[in-house]
Amino acid sequence: MPEERPTMPPVRLHTDAELARDALAAPLLARAVRLARWAEPGRPVASGGALPESELSAAAELLGLAGDEDGPLYAAQAWQLAVDTGLVEIEESEEPTPGEASSSRPGGESGGDGDPDPADGEASAVGDFSAVATSGAELRLIGEGGPRDILDIWLDGFETVLADAAAPDLNDIADQIGEDGELDLDALDWNPEEEAEFLDGVLGNLYLLTALDEEAAAAPVPLPALAASMIVPEDMDEPTDDILEEVSEAMVRLDDQFRLLAPTGLIDYQPVDEALIEEVDGEGRIQEPETAQEFEDEDVSRYGMVRLTPLGVYAVRARMVEAGIDAPAVGDLADKGAGILLEALPGHPEPAAQAEAEQWLARRTPEGAARELLAAARGDDEDAPLRRLTCQQTLSLAGVEAEPALREVLDDRHLGGLARVWLAERGVADVPEPSEEMVFWLTVDTLAAQLATEGDSAELRDLVRGLVDQSGSFFDSAWRVDHPATADVLEAMGRLHPDKEAAKEARKAAFKARSRA
Repeated sequence: MPEERPTMPPVRLHTDAELARDALAAPLLARAVRLARWAEPGRPVASGGALPESELSAAAELLGLAGDEDGPLYAAQAWQLAVDTGLVEIEESEEPTPGEASSSRPGGESGGDGDPDPADGEASAVGDFSAVATSGAELRLIGEGGPRDILDIWLDGFETVLADAAAPDLNDIADQIGEDGELDLDALDWNPEEEAEFLDGVLGNLYLLTALDEEAAAAPVPLPALAASMIVPEDMDEPTDDILEEVSEAMVRLDDQFRLLAPTGLIDYQPVDEALIEEVDGEGRIQEPETAQEFEDEDVSRYGMVRLTPLGVYAVRARMVEAGIDAPAVGDLADKGAGILLEALPGHPEPAAQAEAEQWLARRTPEGAARELLAAARGDDEDAPLRRLTCQQTLSLAGVEAEPALREVLDDRHLGGLARVWLAERGVADVPEPSEEMVFWLTVDTLAAQLATEGDSAELRDLVRGLVDQSGSFFDSAWRVDHPATADVLEAMGRLHPDKEAAKEARKAAFKARSRA
């Protein structure tokens, strides 16, 4: 049998139009687009498309980064993204093209007499250009394409930056190149697959947090907690010094990687305060508070804070889907049948379940949706009680126009009880009173559904206690209920009820139910 695919909780995605706007507003892509337009008439560059130093200064000036000491670096990153995504195309020349002073400045400015500006003389003297950069076909899609075209370009760029983030520092690479020009990977202490898996795992944890609790995910996650989630074993109560050292090293590594990823728009990131980073044996470490009181007094944000943006959720999900992981999005079930919906919703976090149900209902008339849901809720199989409870929860979102479909099942053994509840909640007149048999059947059915979702929870314990307290003879009638789960429900009530005498009565009733069956 094929292995079952890993499954993630569903996430709510922003619309393609909203995500495309976010992508275009991301600093790195926005700069790459500006540089692509700058290159549109054709700009001489080095082989492979690299901008010479003078051109980097010109690009930084175009981007408004001339006053930033890292301006040329940011310009180089944006230019590389433009090349990698096809916003800029590079045409290699067989014959070197002499460098022109006008190519070194945005807008093609030169000195007043037409000669190269002295400030650019060094770059021109370095040698001839061997390629020409022009705007690529993807640049046209930025202005004329749809949201999906923009998102595809952004995703391509994100993938290249993610690969760079998982790569070792260039200085470390240079130190490990031997006299023969070969790179010693063993000496570099870097495993490409492990590094990529680690970074994917970190992003996966952020994604899971977003999927499970949207409100909590709106707040950034402290970097120490995120690093610890990847390194500290789940069964370890107190991390050892070695584990804490690993967490510290991971924080430094993630800080570098997140600084690189933040301009893509994937994450919102507040970097680690550089005053906290110290060098130990040639490697960066995060200084730790010496006492518990110091830790409590410390501003945790100084250690780095991160969260996935809506664009980041979209990107991580896209990578998961490509990797074969089942990563559903809210709305995926809108065109599916009611049976599939009722089966899936219990596994959704509550906000996602409600949003999914609302989108499903929006595709149908209230009456038609109600009929489809009620038909799917029938059955005596083990999963039927949970289907009916989910049906009831979904129908609570339907309008009063669904009333005819609910009236049609008032005499149905499986559905008559929940139909009466729905009608009564809306104050509908002329609803017949349920029989005692139907009341007890619905009670057993509801408890069976809650046992399937909650197990022996505190909420279920309170419900059991309330039922028995309301009716002193509950167990005398309950064991006679003609429901497949009657005995299991009564056994559970025996486990859950805090009163020993009531628990004993429940177990007796369960025995009678099994004997009757």
